Amino acid sequence: MKLPNITILDEVDKKLREKSKEVIFPLSKEDKEHIQDMLTYLKMSQIPEYEEKYNLRAGMGLAYVQTGIPKRIFVIVEELEDGEFKDYIIINPKIISHSEEMIYVGEGEGCLSINREVEGIVPRYARITVEAQDMDGNPFKIRVREDIAIAFQHEIDHLNGILFIDHIDPKNPFKNAEKYREI
Repeated sequence: MKLPNITILDEVDKKLREKSKEVIFPLSKEDKEHIQDMLTYLKMSQIPEYEEKYNLRAGMGLAYVQTGIPKRIFVIVEELEDGEFKDYIIINPKIISHSEEMIYVGEGEGCLSINREVEGIVPRYARITVEAQDMDGNPFKIRVREDIAIAFQHEIDHLNGILFIDHIDPKNPFKNAEKYREI
């Protein structure tokens, strides 16, 4: 596999704070290629030999805006088992319902745009239903839970100019931990 030529913006870049624009269909050839490049990059970041060879940080999601393009597109790559992945390509997402139950990642959320350790709790819904479009513009609904629900919410935040660190109370990073379920 060849590492795609993708530049991921760092948290100091003001573009990450922009609200991404709705995508108009049909997608351009460049957009389709960029989506595939993002998926390949994420897969390679999760495969130890490539992670080491190219000095990659493992990531499971990437929003278009993180590559400098403020369009409402994100991709998630879920490793099902060694070397087997499920791809999510989500365009123009809207959360239409969510659980009352809130969860958080015990070891803390990470982000390919934040190149430092960040401690603290990021409360997320345990389950969400999202309306979105596929690469051909066809509408669909998807219900996700647990870690994939967290990834979806993290990436949707990016599309709205929000970073996960914005959810952490700087004075009390573990505030209200007892109210949420750790995963």
